[in-house]
Amino acid sequence: MSDIVRTDAAPAPVGAYPHARRVGQLLFLSGVGPREPGTHVIPGNVHDADGRLLSYDIEAQCRQVFANVRAVLEASGARWQDLVDITVFLTDMTRDFASYNRIYAECFAGVDACRTTVGITALPTPIAIELKCVAALLPQA
Repeated sequence: MSDIVRTDAAPAPVGAYPHARRVGQLLFLSGVGPREPGTHVIPGNVHDADGRLLSYDIEAQCRQVFANVRAVLEASGARWQDLVDITVFLTDMTRDFASYNRIYAECFAGVDACRTTVGITALPTPIAIELKCVAALLPQA
């Protein structure tokens, strides 16, 4: 048995996939980025007149992506504390890891999820961070 989760509380997926899928007692979140829900705005991105990315604010992106993960969890009937595994993708590990790690520790205090952080060269939109999460849920009634 599985349940598909879609919500307007988080940004729309950039492809043909749901926000999350529940299979038994596990909830698998699709990759979640830092776009603002209902828009294509990426907090902290600065573009030139031709639309080229000039700079970004990893702290603003971290806070937004964490809020988006929370929104998908809540839409799924899950809680922040239900997270058991988090994979984080950063496009610039050298520049951004320390800031991301500090904000992660602040936002995930009390959450004992396993975590893997991977440095990659690009993501499908001009974002610097994306999360892939798994939560363990109580059985459905």
